[in-house]
Amino acid sequence: MSVLQGIILGFIQGIAEFLPVSSSGHLKLAQHLFGLKEVPLLFDVLLHLATLCSVILFFRKKIWNLLCTFFRLITFRKINSEDTVLAENEMKNRKMILAVILATLVTGIIGIFTSKLLDSDSVSIKLICAGFIITAVLLITSAYVEKHINSKTDVPSWIQSLIIGFAQGIGTLPGISRSGSSIAGALYSKVDRVSAGEFSFIISIPAILGAFILEAKDLGNVKESVGVVPVAAGCITAFASGFFALAFLMRLIKKGRLEWFACYLIPLGICGIIFF
Repeated sequence: MSVLQGIILGFIQGIAEFLPVSSSGHLKLAQHLFGLKEVPLLFDVLLHLATLCSVILFFRKKIWNLLCTFFRLITFRKINSEDTVLAENEMKNRKMILAVILATLVTGIIGIFTSKLLDSDSVSIKLICAGFIITAVLLITSAYVEKHINSKTDVPSWIQSLIIGFAQGIGTLPGISRSGSSIAGALYSKVDRVSAGEFSFIISIPAILGAFILEAKDLGNVKESVGVVPVAAGCITAFASGFFALAFLMRLIKKGRLEWFACYLIPLGICGIIFF
């Protein structure tokens, strides 16, 4: 792999990770067009890890508050109950932590089954393109449902967390967007639109870290088959492009326009099925 190819793949990862179009699907499509057949799965995971850093940077305040609440929780530290605002925020953070844990558990269980069911090396481009179309359907239907729901929550309940975790697990299938499916799952289960976007990216942190841990054993293979410089160039590009893509997507979520991406995914999926 050349440095230029690493940069291009990193840019694709950074943009597609947060826009609901399936970063893994686009990476596989780009690798196929470049003729890169021997790229280890860990290379994709490393690019995901780079975009994870942009998530942490973008949501640093919220993540820090959750970590502080989690530390107080496991050390049995109490807060000033007379400060009603602080006490309310603490309870919200505790509910959010529980929601993240539940969603992550469900995603992990589904991810284990999908990884055994579908070997990444045997996934065809046609299957990935079919996943693009499924993602488009999720975006369109969730947008319709969201517009017809009056009562919404800002912190997912345990039932909503299970639904979102299941939706994120579906996003482990080829061509189906993780962010698109998890946001759609949140909208289906009556979570506020902005909160759905934030929660989707927060639960991506343990999901990506878990994938990295599982594939870390192949780190030496990435160095040999891809090279250190292309990996570094790809990761830096993925981090930078990912941060701006995340900021752009959060603005789109506030305006409720995620279904627009279906106009891109459906033609792409159909063309991919016909021509590949």
